[in-house]
Order: sequence, then structure tokens, then C-alpha cells
Amino acid sequence: MAEPIILLGFGDTPESAALRERVERLAPGYRVLVTHDDAVVREHLGDIEIAAGRMPREMMLSAPRLRWMQQWGAGADWLLRTPEAAAAPFVLTNASGVHAQPIGEHIMALVLAFSRGLHRALRSQAEGRWQRPEMHDGISELAGQTMLLIGVGAIGERTAQFAAAFGMRVVGVRRDPTAPADGVAEMHGPDALASLLPDADVVVLTVPLTQDTRHMIGEAQLRAMKPTAFLVNIGRGGTIDEAALIRALREGWIAGAGLDVFEQEPLPEDSPLWKMENVIITAHYSGRTPRYDERASAIFLDNLERYLAGQPLRNVVDKARGY
Repeated sequence: MAEPIILLGFGDTPESAALRERVERLAPGYRVLVTHDDAVVREHLGDIEIAAGRMPREMMLSAPRLRWMQQWGAGADWLLRTPEAAAAPFVLTNASGVHAQPIGEHIMALVLAFSRGLHRALRSQAEGRWQRPEMHDGISELAGQTMLLIGVGAIGERTAQFAAAFGMRVVGVRRDPTAPADGVAEMHGPDALASLLPDADVVVLTVPLTQDTRHMIGEAQLRAMKPTAFLVNIGRGGTIDEAALIRALREGWIAGAGLDVFEQEPLPEDSPLWKMENVIITAHYSGRTPRYDERASAIFLDNLERYLAGQPLRNVVDKARGY
């Protein structure tokens, strides 16, 4: 049998060359293949045992020796569209945790922008208008406000730490409410969501898209929120019923929304969200950071050592659940 291959699905860059050297030192019994050329991957498909970075999904399912795939991103909702991958024998791990710092900062940037009226100030600046808000015209302080954090993984916990540092009271919702998180004053299960929404000043979604979370924020949930509350979503667009959100923003059920993700991406040009003064849109880049590859590589290399030693891997995705 041919020598097993570790596929690093990257282009030819100094960073990928450095990663290759480290992988070769850790796994001397493997051949390391660095490429994002599908033809090259297909040529060696029968010998790939480990893959990291990019590997076309149809090739994952056709690689007979593939035992472990380390994806470079955190979201695994693609499994919902590729159910055959759930039954495939390879273990899937993700880069959960790599986004915690940049996305936590992005969330707080959106929260602070709404608190200080920057969403209106930037529009006034673009139009050359000097528009000073009245004393109580949507300007507030974060200290003493309540943030409802729906989804308390690595991103949620880092966000909670930031929010607590601003003096906010953070209430968390997670599937296992017995697991504590730094910065979270109270933790609840998903069944408590309806009772928690009316008290929140800021509602933040960091949950993945699964069958259970699709449209978890719809008309009933938006109507339950305070008219002064803001909604922030950096998880997946499908967790919010976008039509209901547009109506809520138009009719004043909530004060505004900071959105990095959408049900359809790119967001269509004719979406009403573009022109709403109480909406801040960022183009799904909350996780962007110049340190992304550095952090993702650290997760992969740690997992590679574990794999070679026969130890449990970090960040194993439940392929049936999609996260």
C-alpha cells in the first residue's frame, strides 16, 4: 500500500510552506501534499488519510482512506446540505475558538455603535449634515444594561467577558445550562428564551445553523423584545426569520439590528435592510483577523499530535447535529 498522505489544502505561500515543515516533523511516516488544485487532489485521493484546510466535499466522500478532516472554519452547517457526509467514516473537526477575539470585538463594536448613536452619525456625515441628538434620543450607557447571549461557546464566552467589563449584566442561553462561562451572570437552557427576551437591552446570536436553530428568532420573539432593544447576529443568517425582522424594524418592535450574516449572501441589492437607518450591515467578515491562520494552524497541529498518539481530538463536530 502506498505511503499515507496528509493533504494541506492551501496555495503555495510562505505560511503554507512553514506549516508543511512543522507537519513533516510531527508525522515522519506520512507524505505531506500541499495543494489547492483539485486535479492533484483527485490524483492522490486513494492515499489521503488526513486533510486540513480545503478539500472538495465530493472528494471527502470518495477518499477511501480518509480518517480525519480538519476544516479551517468553525461553521459546519454545510453538513445539513450534505447528509451523506454524516454517515461517512471520517472524523470532522473544526476551528472553533479561532474567532473568539475578533468576533467578540466585532459584536461589541456594533453594540457600542448603537449605544452611542454612531449608526445615525455616520449617515449624517455622509450627507454633510450636522445633526446632534437630543439628550435622550437613543443615546445610552452600556453599564447596567442586560445582554442576552444566545449561544455561549468560545465566541459567546469572550463576548460575555467584554460586555461584563463594560458593566453589562450578561444572561446566557446554551444547550447545556449547567456549564458555566466566565462573564455570564446567569445561564439558561433554550426553553427559557421566551421568558428572557423581554428583559434584554441587547440580544446577541452566536449560534450555528441547525434544524433546531433555524428561524429561532421570528415574529413571536421579536415582539417579545423591548422597543428599545437591539439585535446583533454574527452566527448564521438562517437563525433569524428575515422577513419578520424587516417588519419589526419598520414598525418599531425593536430599536435596531447589527447584522453580519444573512439568509441569502451576498445580501440582495433590493433588500430593504440596506436603506434602514436603524440597521448596521457588515459583509460577513466579523471573524476576519490577520492572526486567523496562526490560530487555526495551532488547533490543527495540536490535533495532529493527538491523532498520532491515539488521543481524543479537540473540536470534534457532531456530524448528525451539524456542529
